[in-house]
Amino acid sequence: MAENGDEKLIAAALQVAKTIGPNDASSDEILKIFNGRLREKLAHEDPRGLLQTFSTLHRQISRYLSSDRPIWSKSADSSCFLDAVDQLISVIRDWTPFADDGNVSSCLDRAEYLLQQVVFRLEDEFKTIFERGSQSFDLNHPEYMSSDEDDEEEIPVAQPMKDYDLVLDLLPAGTTRDLNDIAKRMVVAGYGKECSRAYISCRREFMEESFSRLGMPKLSAEEFQNMQWAQLEDEIEKWTKAITVALRILFPSERRLCDRVFFGFSQAADISFMEICKDSTIRLLDFADAVAMGSRAPDRLFKVLDVYETIRDLMPECESIFSDQYSMPLWNEIVTIWRRLGDLIKEIFVELENLIRSDPAKTEFPGGGSHPITRYVMNYLRAASRSRKTLEHVFEESGDNSSLGGHMAWILKLLMSNLEAKSKMYKDPALCSLFLMNNGSYILQKVEDNELGTLLGDDWIKKRTVKVRHYLFSYQKNSWGKLLDVLKVDNISVSPNEASKIWREKLKIFNSLFEEICRIQSTWVFYDEILREDLRISVTESLSLAYRNFIGRHESASRLGVKQDRYVRYSVEDIENGVNELFQRRGSGRK
Repeated sequence: MAENGDEKLIAAALQVAKTIGPNDASSDEILKIFNGRLREKLAHEDPRGLLQTFSTLHRQISRYLSSDRPIWSKSADSSCFLDAVDQLISVIRDWTPFADDGNVSSCLDRAEYLLQQVVFRLEDEFKTIFERGSQSFDLNHPEYMSSDEDDEEEIPVAQPMKDYDLVLDLLPAGTTRDLNDIAKRMVVAGYGKECSRAYISCRREFMEESFSRLGMPKLSAEEFQNMQWAQLEDEIEKWTKAITVALRILFPSERRLCDRVFFGFSQAADISFMEICKDSTIRLLDFADAVAMGSRAPDRLFKVLDVYETIRDLMPECESIFSDQYSMPLWNEIVTIWRRLGDLIKEIFVELENLIRSDPAKTEFPGGGSHPITRYVMNYLRAASRSRKTLEHVFEESGDNSSLGGHMAWILKLLMSNLEAKSKMYKDPALCSLFLMNNGSYILQKVEDNELGTLLGDDWIKKRTVKVRHYLFSYQKNSWGKLLDVLKVDNISVSPNEASKIWREKLKIFNSLFEEICRIQSTWVFYDEILREDLRISVTESLSLAYRNFIGRHESASRLGVKQDRYVRYSVEDIENGVNELFQRRGSGRK
């Protein structure tokens, strides 16, 4: 009984020591306490049992190691092999605390060597299973139907692309379980890094092939940055598709596969995933960074916005996918480049301001129509305002307390200052006013009923409308006002002959001035249809009335012996027709 009790006590001590592990101080204390009895047990009984166990495992495992046929070609073989491997790992783990015993140490050395051979074979089997499983996928198709997790015989079938929000089972469920069985043994045996390397080498090739089929060029950061803008612009559509497929299909699917293959070993899963996706992610980011580091030319805004908005829309996917400690640097780089793109957008607007300021006022713009700089800026701002939410976020992030609407108003103020400088090139005050009226009308029409008008606000629109009306009145005063002044009747007392002479002189001046105005203004532009109609009605009514009164006041001239028809070159209808024909001309630059 005493001997049986000792054996139980020794067995208990052994079990505790094994559980605690060889490097724990408590384990050493236990071994010291039972040192005499343990040593005696190890020296006389247990080494013989260890040797016998190892010999049996060696025969079982060697049979599989020497086979040319894949072990996993038959489920019965793989199951038996894994059972033997588990026992080998258990033996090594259980006896390692007693490795200072010579007999145990010798046996453990042989067991460790056998385990190394096992790991080499497991690594080969791991790769073979990967290759076999990957053959069930056609990479020409970006979407696959996932196999049923409970049916190992199902093979995923390619389906037409429907959307990008899809996570795939990249390998059949049975294949994934086999890989997990191998990964589990390799990690437990202390060869987790070797298993990850084998996994990474297989999956990285798949990822590279997928990106190749998406048309994304494999270039370095420097090569992307050296590309001409036209080349980058052409590649943006491919990049958009590639990064969308990567972040919504490829990377999430790879993340799921990593988690399943390395189930129970999150560190190995995280490291493997990062290493597989790192190169592809960096390639995508290098392209976006090349765009962000490019010129601030205003014409690049809309493509830069495409890249910025693409990354913004994919931010939830980015944050979810690159959330572990190993992928976090990739997430940080994504955020950095995204902000850099935002900075470029703000710099592009600064460059637009500089372009407006520097547009020269060297010569008169023919006809006083809407100037090219006006058409460019307004069409530009109108197009930009379609990305209102994006731009509002960009300017809010800048922290300069300037809203997007305020920034747009500032740009238009610069534009009006530039136009006013250009208007001074006109020698004719009427044409100067017409030029400002036309450009002001063009600006107002471009802000009506769209996001740009919403950004600027009703007060801004009302003030600009009043300004345009002011230009209209100024045009009338400096042009048709001269004719009306000629037709005014002087309230002075003169003889009939003197009155007739004054009438004839005024009529000659009127005819000459009317003809000159019609001739000169026949080339002038009247842009806004509503203003043009208002002008036509206003000028026609005021001028025809004044002309009729002027002619009527001097009907007595014929009774004084002066033939009126010699001096009256135009009838009232002729005056009205002349004005109407003049205002039929439509303005240029309505686009």
